[in-house]
Amino acid sequence: MKKIKIKTPAKLNLVLEILGKRKDGFHEIRSIMQAINLFDFLSVETEDNDAEIIKISGNNPQIPYDENNIAFKAAKMFLKTADIKNQKVNIHIEKNIPVAAGLAGGSSNAAGTLWGINKLYGNPLSADQLHFLASELGSDVNFCLTGGTCQATSRGEKIQRINTPDLKFLIVKPSKLFISAKEAYQKYSGSPIKSEIKNFDTMKKVILEKTTNIKTVAKLLNNDLEKAILQAYPEINKVKQLIIKAGCQNAIMSGSGPTVFGIYENDIKIDFSKDSYDVFKAVSINYGVKES
Repeated sequence: MKKIKIKTPAKLNLVLEILGKRKDGFHEIRSIMQAINLFDFLSVETEDNDAEIIKISGNNPQIPYDENNIAFKAAKMFLKTADIKNQKVNIHIEKNIPVAAGLAGGSSNAAGTLWGINKLYGNPLSADQLHFLASELGSDVNFCLTGGTCQATSRGEKIQRINTPDLKFLIVKPSKLFISAKEAYQKYSGSPIKSEIKNFDTMKKVILEKTTNIKTVAKLLNNDLEKAILQAYPEINKVKQLIIKAGCQNAIMSGSGPTVFGIYENDIKIDFSKDSYDVFKAVSINYGVKES
């Protein structure tokens, strides 16, 4: 039996711009994505078997532990592509990243599964092959493989690394609110109100400077999905106000939400109800999925 433990980081969108609807049903986007030190942990075991068996388990009842789990799909896709037969694969997911939160927890698990199983089998697939599989699994999976700070284009799967700024984040998710990416984009498509803020190029320029101006980065935070989501879930605006009151400079929804984050420089006052909110302090990191 071979074993590996992988830590899979969460993602924030410093900027998320939606450029239009594509023919394939996805949206064309431009985003600057940032990996943070909030991790799920995957324990992966493989061994020879009479037939292919993939088993998923975990500590969070909010996600499926069957063929509908994206880690299951990643493992199955890897074995088929690498032409590896008659294997038993066990994947245990220790969930710390909130579910359906706009933090790419599921995508990060899929990326960790691809990377970890590939390493267990002696890296039969190249980085390009892993990224192809990642793009088939979901729009954020490629970023989660790469990590750090990236500009993401197309539907999010085309990734280019840029340098990682030194940033501190306060991250807050309403505990009982869950929003899938599908729901968020549907609400965006159905909303007559569209953001006219386009900060992608300016944010990238600021981040590429040798000494990143944290106040400027905070000011440039933007998410085109936010207005449509706030219409449906006004409680998210309350979270934004609480984060700013805590001492952060600006507050914005990450990805498809409902998680909101702010950037801070000095001490902040965390005074949130533990029954109502999941609250994290995190920092930017310059890597993606890796062995724990």
